[in-house]
Amino acid sequence: MSRDILSAIFLTALLAVPTLWWLANWSRRVYTFPRYVLACVNVVLSRCYWRTSIAANLPIPIGQGAVLIANHRSSADPFFIQVAAHRVVHWMVAKEYVEHPALAWFLRQTGAIGTNRGGRDTKAIRAAIELLSAGELVGVLPEGRINMTDQLMLPFRPGAAMIAQHAGVPIIPIYIEGAPYDRSPASPFLMPAHVIVEVGEPIDTSTGTPQEIMEQATRAIAHLAGRDDFEPQLAGRDWKPTRADLEKAMADAKQRKWTR
Repeated sequence: MSRDILSAIFLTALLAVPTLWWLANWSRRVYTFPRYVLACVNVVLSRCYWRTSIAANLPIPIGQGAVLIANHRSSADPFFIQVAAHRVVHWMVAKEYVEHPALAWFLRQTGAIGTNRGGRDTKAIRAAIELLSAGELVGVLPEGRINMTDQLMLPFRPGAAMIAQHAGVPIIPIYIEGAPYDRSPASPFLMPAHVIVEVGEPIDTSTGTPQEIMEQATRAIAHLAGRDDFEPQLAGRDWKPTRADLEKAMADAKQRKWTR
């Protein structure tokens, strides 16, 4: 083996050791080992299969808490946002999913917060506030369900702003375009896509009511989507879509599938 080759190997090793040491220490700051493995799998899946592109990463440093909100078009939406976050996002997820035998381990490793669908879940709210106060990220999809209509967003709930206010952290609006979905939670994993993630500026939550803050945040998502004409609507506490709404949503989704 020539001296030049030996020198190249030595220099490569010399540079690789501190780089690997830095990566190991950085990953320990933001991930446990199982979460690090899942994060790597998510990066490959999101970047290669769903071709996710991100205009900008989160404008929040490690150690500062924030509530992340986004429009909701797919069961895979949290995967795309996780790529932009570069650290754990604790998503508020319906309790039946967190307790489901097939999903419990995965959601526990992701740090999901199980919450009741109906009414206010004090335990889940307290857990979210404690995580935010400790500098963690909490993810909320304020529409409450996947939007299968032609509207930019469904009526929103103000819970995300209420949690952010109590924890004294900002809200970061995020717009997701091109998320794959075909009426079942597993469908995105069978659908290649081209997803674009737009990240907005942090929204101060120190003043205003939760409703006012969420209206501002929803308008920020609409702005990222290029829809400044969009008028956000507040959902009632017990709002649920009617049967006619669901039937129309299913028909719209089928029509979009056949016209693609």
